[in-house]
Amino acid sequence: MNPMLALGRLKSGQMNKTETEYYQYLKTLERANEILWFKFEGLKFKLADNTTYTPDFVVMNKDSLIELHEVKGYWMDDARVKIKVAADMYPFKFLAIKKRAKKLGGGWEIEEF
Repeated sequence: MNPMLALGRLKSGQMNKTETEYYQYLKTLERANEILWFKFEGLKFKLADNTTYTPDFVVMNKDSLIELHEVKGYWMDDARVKIKVAADMYPFKFLAIKKRAKKLGGGWEIEEF
């Protein structure tokens, strides 16, 4: 077991530290009218029998398009597979958001699927 990973997962609807920081970032974008709306765990996608994917944030950008943001500090293989499968199945923009280290300038790194 990797000692850097938490034991277990948070309950549905509960944000971890990185998700909370990203939530605050989205609030800043919303106040600046850079995005129109967002919701934590607002949608759930069926990928297969007994397999679902819930992105961390549903975001409506200023062009009224829906984006799905997955916030990660560390990627587990199953999470990367799920977001790739969802991006292939559904007509939305799926983005992986990773916090950039302060020594690298801070902010957020974005990967599109």
